[in-house]
Amino acid sequence: MPKVLRDLLDAEEPLFDKSIEQLEAVSHRQGLDARLIGEIHQKAAAAIHKLGLDEADTTGPELFHALVAKIEKHDEHLARQIGGPNNYDVQALLPLIKQAVERVKTPRSCWVLKKSVAKEMLRKSPPPNIMKLLKCRSIDSMLKRENLFEIYGALRFAESPEWLRKFNEHYKKLTPSDFETRQIEIVVMPHDRWGDIAADFVHKKRHNITHLKELGVVMMLPIKLKKLPGITISAMPLLLHYINEIRLYSAFFKLQQVKKNFGEIFVETLIADPDLGPIMAGNHIHWRVIQRYFGKLENESHPEIFEPHVQPEDLHWRHAEEILYQIDPELEFWQGMDYVAVMYGDRPVSFNIMDVSFDYNNKTPYDDRVVYHFRESLWNEIFARYMGQKNLRDQVLKKLANNMIAPDTLRV
Repeated sequence: MPKVLRDLLDAEEPLFDKSIEQLEAVSHRQGLDARLIGEIHQKAAAAIHKLGLDEADTTGPELFHALVAKIEKHDEHLARQIGGPNNYDVQALLPLIKQAVERVKTPRSCWVLKKSVAKEMLRKSPPPNIMKLLKCRSIDSMLKRENLFEIYGALRFAESPEWLRKFNEHYKKLTPSDFETRQIEIVVMPHDRWGDIAADFVHKKRHNITHLKELGVVMMLPIKLKKLPGITISAMPLLLHYINEIRLYSAFFKLQQVKKNFGEIFVETLIADPDLGPIMAGNHIHWRVIQRYFGKLENESHPEIFEPHVQPEDLHWRHAEEILYQIDPELEFWQGMDYVAVMYGDRPVSFNIMDVSFDYNNKTPYDDRVVYHFRESLWNEIFARYMGQKNLRDQVLKKLANNMIAPDTLRV
């Protein structure tokens, strides 16, 4: 068993080897991991050459700093491309980033909570801290005056854990009739009212983008800094990523609407995002992998399990960097590199655009370099490739149809 994937993922042993062995046994295909390793090496070598480096004698720090320099150059170019005065004026760039993403041609429909239902939940449990912050005497006056999405976006930052736990109980009572199909919206949270309460989240996450799966909204949180080089190249891929995420969960919720415990599944997914798919030697095949696989199929029929609620267009999936390429062709360098990295010592150097943009944006030292998005992409890529084998695909779909909430182990 090649140890390259294991090292890149920092995977536990012997669990990882067993997982690959079981994937091979179920799919009746061997060597997919070796081919993936070869592809990663080929892509990394080509990218290193484009950076003007020699693969044979390039050190980890040299590659890392070359990638950060490339991101800096692309950040400047992208900021100009969307009409920005420079690549660091936060307040000027945030609305331009929003407008540029909204112009991109990509599916945005989602099956989410009706606004009327979301308002009624707030009427039943008025958020005391937000009402005080906005100086609202009654919940009805707040709902009449304020942006519903901003209120929901602020709940997790402004209200206490105890209040949030009680509020989440409302989700358990939801039924499919409480949902509707809408277009995903991007909401910019105004700095003057939400800047202070969102500051801790932005500092901890080192970015200002989050989302509301239940309402189909991507939130751009306020940033106190006036100057922040890298805001464009870090925010735009995340916005596109969260648009994909909302559609991913929208399809999942549509699939679950036939279940008697729909409300419980819904709230559990919102709070904990549990892996509800089939287990393979300790690893779950997440709905994200299933959606990623079927979402990339073209001119092929989709399984009957998805009908009548989930249609092929609900599963449409594209990498964030592929969509970015529509906005600025200069970013082609990052296309298809989300699961590519090279090992140096005990930690990889990632070619994932979100990882590198975070490193640039936050001035991350080499030893603390970001690899999270790369590792998540590589895990998903491994399972998606094995999903291409009919035997495994059939077993995954059978388990998905029979018992998503209480997953079984795939038979070998």
